[in-house]
Order: sequence, then structure tokens, then C-alpha cells
Amino acid sequence: MTWGLSAVPASTLVDRTLQALAESARSAEWLAIRILGLPNAPGIVAERLAQALLGADPRVRRLADGRWSLVAAASGQPLIEECAFAVVDVETTGCSARFNDRITEIAVVLVCGERRELVFESLINPGRPIPGIVSSVTGITDDMVRAAPRFEEVVDRVLDALAGRIFVAHNARFDWGFVSAEVRRVRDQRLAGARLCTVRLARRLVRDVISCSLDALSHRFAFENPARHRAAGDALVTAQLLHRLLCLARDEGARTVSDLELLQIARRRPRKSAARGAMAMPSSFLPATPGA
Repeated sequence: MTWGLSAVPASTLVDRTLQALAESARSAEWLAIRILGLPNAPGIVAERLAQALLGADPRVRRLADGRWSLVAAASGQPLIEECAFAVVDVETTGCSARFNDRITEIAVVLVCGERRELVFESLINPGRPIPGIVSSVTGITDDMVRAAPRFEEVVDRVLDALAGRIFVAHNARFDWGFVSAEVRRVRDQRLAGARLCTVRLARRLVRDVISCSLDALSHRFAFENPARHRAAGDALVTAQLLHRLLCLARDEGARTVSDLELLQIARRRPRKSAARGAMAMPSSFLPATPGA
């Protein structure tokens, strides 16, 4: 990758600071003690010194939690615009991936820059009856899935759709849990890689909403979803939502997937009428690897 030329401060202190930031993000207090040799500097003084030393350096940025870190160009972290995201939605027989519930439908939408493409969609025969209350919500019946493939028949296509991409879902714990359980069951493999949750990101980034449900956020941003509670319909709308959230995240200074992961665990913004309801170095979604 080629990076444009820029004028940056040249000093021994800056060089030492960049070396330290290459290892990990650092607080202003840490820099004051370890780089500037000022162990007794008050916090406000440390902040001003860090700003004077690093504030104009394009290789460095301030994180959401107040620490200083190298930007992606200097640290090798993937920029958001360089990443491909696999937005996943599953419909299931119930809520418990760890026990007897199974996937009845799955869809994967590729998001890469401005591109949003449905790359995989299939009904799945769960091998067990679908409860009537679930069918009343999703519209998926036993008759519809009787001739559908079982998960083991489509697992290769699912993994191909996910490989090398960041896993994203609305309430990612649910979808990740079911996909992981199915892969473990049919392949005795585990999934590994970065994942993002649009619920968590929305709680941090979207103002003036009481709920971060997919319906509420679709209404907030005027997204249309003619196939609600079906895997492809919900995955496509979640892909639109992800695109909007990435724009909002950039406005707050996020540049890498690592920044997005930190936003997921950042302190929630207060809402007007209700309380709002994951930056480790990330990796792209990796192919499944053997594991329990």
C-alpha cells in the first residue's frame, strides 16, 4: 500500500512515542511518566503535553477512551474501507443454540464499500418440527423446509460466504451462536474472527432513539423491509444499517475495525426517555478451524 507524503514533527521524543504506540495504545499519563519523565505531572498537564507532542502528527490519533494510538497507516490495522463484511441473519426453531434449536433459514449479505450483495440464501431443514408460535412470526412452516437442504449440505457454501470477512449481525451473539453451533455439530470445527453487532454499535452511535430493535432503526432511517423476519429481508436491511453506522462511526473518528470493536463496548450515550439499550487488534473472519 502506498501512503501520501506528509510533513511530521521530527524529534527523539516523537520517535520514542511512536515506538511505544506501535506496541499498544497509551494514555497521556503513561506518556508523561514513561516518555517525558514526569511521574508527578497532574492529569490535565499530561493531557496538554500529549496534545502538544502528538496533536498535529497525522500518524497518531486519539481513541474514544482518551488513549493515543497509531493510525492504521502506521500500525498495519485494516481501515474500515478496506474491509469486507458478511452480514448474517438466521431464522431458527427457537432461542437456544446450545441445546435443541436449529437454523431454519440463513442469509449472508456482502458489504464492501458501497457494494451490498446477497451472496447466500437458503431455507434449512432443521430435522425437527418448527413450533407454531415461531411459524406465526417468521412464516416458515414445516412444509416449506421439508425439501430444503440440511445444514451439513450447505455448510461449505456458508463458510465460503463468511471466509475473509468480518461477521456482522443485528444481535450478533444470537446469529454467531447458531452458526457456530451448527458448524461445530456437523464439522467439529469452531469459528474464529472479528465480529460486530449492529445493536451495540447503534446504542453508541444513534441519538434520540428509545429502542435499537431492527424495526425501530429501520423506521428511524426510513429503510424498507418487505420480508421482515425472513433471513434475506433482515440481512439486507441490516446491511443498510451497517453502512449508515459506519458513516456515523467515521464521524466520531473511527478508522479501523479495531475502532469499531471499541465502540461496541464504549459507554452508552444517555437517551432522553430511556437508558441506551465491542479496541483489540481484530482479524478478518477466518476459515473454520478444528476445535470443540
